Amino acid sequence: MIAFSRNDNSLVSRWWWTVDRWMLVLILALTMVGIWLTLTASPAVAERIGLGPLHFVKKQTAFLTLGLALVVGVSMMSTATIRRIAVIGFPISLILMALTLVIGPEIKGATRWLPLGIFTLQPSEFLKPFFFVTTAWILSAHFRGEDIPAKRVATALYLVVVGFLILQPDFGQTVLVTAVWLSQMALAGLPLMWLTLAGIVAIMGLGLGYAFLPHVASRIDRFINPASGDTFQIDKAIQAFEAGGMLGKGPGEGAVKLTLPDAHADYIFAVIGEEFGAIACIMLLMLFAGVVLRGLSHLIEEDNSFRLLAAAGLIIQFGLQTLINIGVNLAVLPSKGMTLPFVSYGGSSMLALAIGMGMVLALTRRNRFIQQDIDPLGWKAAE
Repeated sequence: MIAFSRNDNSLVSRWWWTVDRWMLVLILALTMVGIWLTLTASPAVAERIGLGPLHFVKKQTAFLTLGLALVVGVSMMSTATIRRIAVIGFPISLILMALTLVIGPEIKGATRWLPLGIFTLQPSEFLKPFFFVTTAWILSAHFRGEDIPAKRVATALYLVVVGFLILQPDFGQTVLVTAVWLSQMALAGLPLMWLTLAGIVAIMGLGLGYAFLPHVASRIDRFINPASGDTFQIDKAIQAFEAGGMLGKGPGEGAVKLTLPDAHADYIFAVIGEEFGAIACIMLLMLFAGVVLRGLSHLIEEDNSFRLLAAAGLIIQFGLQTLINIGVNLAVLPSKGMTLPFVSYGGSSMLALAIGMGMVLALTRRNRFIQQDIDPLGWKAAE
């Protein structure tokens, strides 16, 4: 049992008394579920493509271990440090995304990855938390009384990000980034008229994607009319939920992982439904909801505009990504390759989410005994 005195002024002690331990426990629970489900779902996938049965289990365990270290390490940082990391990480992520267009391998018609030896980096995953925190810093300038066109600058950065995502192309990430960015703009006080106009432009962008990007049109067509194309993966997912019923067929007894290519990744929720049933799916949803609600509850009385906008953006990203993954598995959203946070297989996504949730824990730390510090730029930041 960890025990620290309130009089202990060490970094670890201050972190222990200020961090949201319940949210930390929920994130730890999700990672444990992720390892367990990878152990259940991935051996069949690995053997089918000629790898060792524990190939994905070993890699996922390594990613989750590093991810937990990142969650804890980042959560110990001050608000000022979180902001600086985001402002530095954002342009670096953009440069890496540009490199994917030049030297990245084309996989399934997209160039989103950079091969780094045994690890394949997807820069767009890391771009998201850095972009949302940078956007929060810019938008909060208005509340600090600084005379800069904050909303225009934030809009310009958003257009740059979306431009790179479309070039890859990655339409699903574009939709996610747009939704979170609009949420932050709304929280920053963007008038309803401009929000409505932005929503119309976003819908027009979706229409243009449908008109000019064949893979987007194909996915939407198959969602609206399953008979118009190959719906093998989603059909198998729905069959898995039907076979699992309320209580499931039992651990290891599922059949969907034997045929579904992404059973350990984008469609791991279908494996849960088949082997553990609808009740287990609902319990997992409650874990995700707990993380989101715990995070948002800290922001109700938040008086620091930067912390409010940054933490809200990161929490909304976490929640939306969860809903998109589950929505695709349940055939209520068009097919999109997006991981289930901390559960499905994916190294870049896992590490980027760990950084993002570590930032949330850092931005929501509270203790009346901890004083404020002033960074060199003169902005207040809670330890």
